[in-house]
Amino acid sequence: MPSDTPPDPFADPLAFGQRMEVLRTRRGMSRPVLAGLLGMSPSWVKQVERGQIQMPKLPVVLRIAELLRVRDLADLTGDQAPSVELFIGPGHPRLPAVRDAVNALTLDDSDRSAPRSAHLAARLATAWSARHRAAHHRDVLGTLLPGLIRDAQLAVRQSNSSAERRTALATLSEVYALSQFFLAYQPDSALLWRVAERCMVAAQESEDPHAIGVAAWLACEAHRDAAHFDAAQAVAEEALAFLADHRADGGPKVLAIAGALEAGAGFTAARRGDSGSAWGWWDRAQVAARALPVGYYHPVTSFSVPIMGAHAVTLAVELHAGGEAVRQAVAADATAIPSRPRLARHRIEEARAYRLDGQTEAALATLERAHHAAPETIRYNGYARRIVLEETESRQPARRRRAAALADQLGLLAA
Repeated sequence: MPSDTPPDPFADPLAFGQRMEVLRTRRGMSRPVLAGLLGMSPSWVKQVERGQIQMPKLPVVLRIAELLRVRDLADLTGDQAPSVELFIGPGHPRLPAVRDAVNALTLDDSDRSAPRSAHLAARLATAWSARHRAAHHRDVLGTLLPGLIRDAQLAVRQSNSSAERRTALATLSEVYALSQFFLAYQPDSALLWRVAERCMVAAQESEDPHAIGVAAWLACEAHRDAAHFDAAQAVAEEALAFLADHRADGGPKVLAIAGALEAGAGFTAARRGDSGSAWGWWDRAQVAARALPVGYYHPVTSFSVPIMGAHAVTLAVELHAGGEAVRQAVAADATAIPSRPRLARHRIEEARAYRLDGQTEAALATLERAHHAAPETIRYNGYARRIVLEETESRQPARRRRAAALADQLGLLAA
């Protein structure tokens, strides 16, 4: 007798449809929701899961993997496809050193004094600036972070007053924020979540509005990436309620982090398919951006006037509005984005827009521009990897060769 009970995830071997059902139920996603995102019917999803329809072709498989946030394609396909990690990039050579610094027990050392707060703040500002200028920002951060983490931790422990401790905690929180940009999409998600939690705890203890806003923004990003949409929205709204009393007198950085949280809430709504809420949040973020000083660029979130055009592209893409996404991509002034990693991410979003609109050649060309801006950013981006993988199977030789060349540059299919 047919049953809607998911199969045992430990059964071996599992067919493609069974794996798809297990991964879908683990995400808490219903068949109708998955079907709608795929542009299929719920009955089609059920037939695939029950083995009545064979494994779809690669483009559909990759789309399913994206929606279910499958990290390794083999988790979905079993032995029917090569092991290709989509939403986790390669482990950076400096990951162990950063992990050791995070895990180290930093005790007071009479032979070493913590740097003064002004010195730590200057080092942190330099690190943010270096990240934005770098094509390979993880190389830069991987070198700077171990020392920054240890010194910021020591500064908290050696604080001599409550005011000094709060200042040190705000700096430590921002160091943890910087660490999350290094750790994102690397093969140690537990470490990323641990750092995110430490970032939030340090920010709350510092009582610094900007630090709390940054920690909340990064928590929202992490929750949304994990498909924890309710948590992402709740954190954003709680942080915005807290910041409401500080926006007028907190200076540009508080206004910017509030705007970034509003833009992030829009992304969450768009991921859920709620177009009205998504663009409503974007409108609120746009007001915040226009209230910033001319030329202001937030060092953590990249929030600024130019970045609102990039946000509009992402919203349209997440809402699967291909024509609108391309229109926003054409309207956005990418040349005004000063950060190489953020520019590369915007180019990837543009490529998603062109792909959604059926302009595959333009999508590949835009991914090549993303690679030129910051090779490391595209190498770690699951959306870019999916597009390249799909086009390596193209029936058109020219597109297949172009995609294969980019895949080779990304090391995408390397063993």
